[in-house]
Amino acid sequence: MPKFLCKCDEVINLSVIPSPNEWRIMSDTKLDTFSDQVDVEEIYLATDSMLRCPKCDRLWVFWDGAEVATEYVRPPSGS
Repeated sequence: MPKFLCKCDEVINLSVIPSPNEWRIMSDTKLDTFSDQVDVEEIYLATDSMLRCPKCDRLWVFWDGAEVATEYVRPPSGS
């Protein structure tokens, strides 16, 4: 069962497919190269994986298929 441990100690379960905590992202420029394509699998493989922690809202992005994620933290309200 795939899972990811966030810094807030929340275990993000990734075994549910589709996962409500995993997002797929790509640049607008890259997306434009698929303008006349309908092959969802090819588009999916061209994206980067991003996880969103349901507890603390941290984002974890696996850029270019990286094994280690880059962490992004939402600034506190009013910052």
